[in-house]
Amino acid sequence: MRHHPAERVIVLDFETTGLSPNQGDRVIEVGAVRIENGQVSERFQRLMNPGRRINGFIESYTGISNRMLQDAAPCEEVMSEFADFIEGYNLVAHNASFDSKFLVSELTRIKRSESALFACSMLISRRIYPDAPNHKLASLVHYKQLPTDGTFHRALADAEMTAHLWLAILDDLRTEYGIYPADFALMQKLGKTAKKSVNQFLQQQSS
Repeated sequence: MRHHPAERVIVLDFETTGLSPNQGDRVIEVGAVRIENGQVSERFQRLMNPGRRINGFIESYTGISNRMLQDAAPCEEVMSEFADFIEGYNLVAHNASFDSKFLVSELTRIKRSESALFACSMLISRRIYPDAPNHKLASLVHYKQLPTDGTFHRALADAEMTAHLWLAILDDLRTEYGIYPADFALMQKLGKTAKKSVNQFLQQQSS
């Protein structure tokens, strides 16, 4: 399929034991929402046991305790389910470089390869919302007045908010630039376009 609409994606978020899978950090929670035709059609949320205790900082940052993880399925089991869930979809994350490296690391451990393409809602929002106070997820949710239950740093809540942000971006591209339906490849390019060239880039897409 040559044309991949940006309205058909999976938006995901990982909570992890730390910042780097290269240092042995693992995923402890995954949350994801599937968007079809601009609507959330399905959700996926699991805690997973990394096989060791997490530190107090991660417990307080995420609200995920060692007790909660004790009873959770191992990472390998959950990631196998998740690989099936995302198969055939392009992926979106807020700070995609973080989530993509954990996805690759966890799937490599279970010998599953992942050919999905990622777009980063943080990079894209920097280009099209230059007046936002900053481009953290919580700030953008407030700036765009998006629906939220007030929970941050839990995977499904963050994935849901990122999905609302993604749909708001697509809506703004339609109303401001007449770009509809937006192509996923266009969104990836937009995230890499120099800020000073964004207007020109988008006007070329809509003409």
